[in-house]
Amino acid sequence: MPDEKKPEERLIKTVSCLGFADAGPDDPLFKEAYEVGAALAKAGYIVANGGGPGVMRATTEGAKSVGGHVIGVTFYPKDVANFEGRDKNNLFDEEIKADNYLARTLKLLEVGQAYVIFKGGTGTISEFGMAWGLARLYFGHHKPLILFGKFWENIMAAFLANMRMRPEEFQVYRVVETPQDVVKTLEIFEYMLEHEPRVFNPAEEAFQV
Repeated sequence: MPDEKKPEERLIKTVSCLGFADAGPDDPLFKEAYEVGAALAKAGYIVANGGGPGVMRATTEGAKSVGGHVIGVTFYPKDVANFEGRDKNNLFDEEIKADNYLARTLKLLEVGQAYVIFKGGTGTISEFGMAWGLARLYFGHHKPLILFGKFWENIMAAFLANMRMRPEEFQVYRVVETPQDVVKTLEIFEYMLEHEPRVFNPAEEAFQV
């Protein structure tokens, strides 16, 4: 069992949470994301999200309910009709403003040393694809993915059955079903980082200019 570390001693300090923007407060997905946000903050992690509604707002509210710190990575569009934008009810602590949608996505992936990815739409799919692709591309010093929900098993199995996949692409993520398992998985990744440094390095070279 990995030894518990103080938050300031960890290599994984910030966790970016990605998921469906249209999930309302009565949606079970919103409630799941809230509980994950609370579990992360209670365990001493900083939570990052896109500053919008749905899963983003839920993880903020969950983290704030236990005194956690939240980073919102925002984009204020002028001509993007189907982008949800900033949610005034997402009361994060620290804002990072991006110039466009792609820059926002990249910054979300940059600020986190690990990712929790919930059920979502095409926006979540694009974030997941970039995170997964970078993890494969920089395998050996990548940032790990936590896929929240058992449904991910079918999705990943479909990729394996129908696409041209490489073995390492299935070594960079874990599928979990509870907030407690999110925290436990982060502890495992932290242990791997400390004892098998070739497996994971939070200083992601993909984000270097």
